[in-house]
Amino acid sequence: MRRRVVSLLVVTTLFASIACAQKKRVAIMDFEYATVHSNVAAIFGTDVDIGKGIGDMLVDRLVNDGKYSVIERKALDKILAEQNFSNSDRADPSSAAKIGKLLGVNAIIVGSITQFGRDDKSTGVGGGGFGRYVPFGGGGGVKKSEGKAVVQVTARLVDVNTGEILASAQGLGQSKRSSTSLGGFGVGSGGGGGGALDMHSSNFGATIIGEATNAAVTDVAAKLDASADKLPTTVIAIDGMVADVSGNTLILNVGKNNGLQVGDTLKVNRTGKEIKDPATGKVLRRVDTPLGQVTLTQVDDTSSEGTYAGAPGVKVGDHVKR
Repeated sequence: MRRRVVSLLVVTTLFASIACAQKKRVAIMDFEYATVHSNVAAIFGTDVDIGKGIGDMLVDRLVNDGKYSVIERKALDKILAEQNFSNSDRADPSSAAKIGKLLGVNAIIVGSITQFGRDDKSTGVGGGGFGRYVPFGGGGGVKKSEGKAVVQVTARLVDVNTGEILASAQGLGQSKRSSTSLGGFGVGSGGGGGGALDMHSSNFGATIIGEATNAAVTDVAAKLDASADKLPTTVIAIDGMVADVSGNTLILNVGKNNGLQVGDTLKVNRTGKEIKDPATGKVLRRVDTPLGQVTLTQVDDTSSEGTYAGAPGVKVGDHVKR
């Protein structure tokens, strides 16, 4: 009976590891919102980067759904800054593919916000357009007749190697309530002044435009989940070193910036003879002795910690590989 329980635990762990390994790694760009730029300024009284907000909301949905492993925002922002990536490139598949390749992801998600406003056909304002606005102190009101808020977004999965669009998904959200005000709060209070807005906040979520935005992002996330199998699998090569040893706990000199995450398993090797190119001095290959493996329990940008299992005697300077 004991053997059966142990076997069952081993099989369960194996399937869990396989499921983790099969998660597709993606990065999500800020959504482009030029089409609805004037609507946004009219609602909030200033220009608000709703493309960043919707991108962040989509990250949360996809991470929680579990079909994708999503690159952290810090790593993406660093690459964008290094590449002088402009806002006008947000929805460009070829530019995004270049960024995705540098990040080592399977695909990158780009998107556009095509509708962000009020759907009130009785006043002749459809497709997210607006009638005349009554000035509110940064609070976004519309003329007296009530209407529902409507938000529509389009997201595309882009192959980072070819720039090919593998899948396209459209999310549509409509508020369940009607109101004379789409926003109903000041951007400068409770959401961040200077054109900033926390689209995760309860203040935003309580408005009808917030309600429609949440529905649209949830819709597009579900459709992207359904397209996960269309993504190619990319294995990121990892070649790091053991930086510290404490019992069976190892600290490594590689982390999130190298594509690692909690749960990853790396091989631990002892390096023997190195064969170098006589012309350049570059190491062509190493004669390694396998020692065991380390399963990561904590990962930050530049380092990671894990539990080691294998032959005793691991030391600082031993190599770790995937």
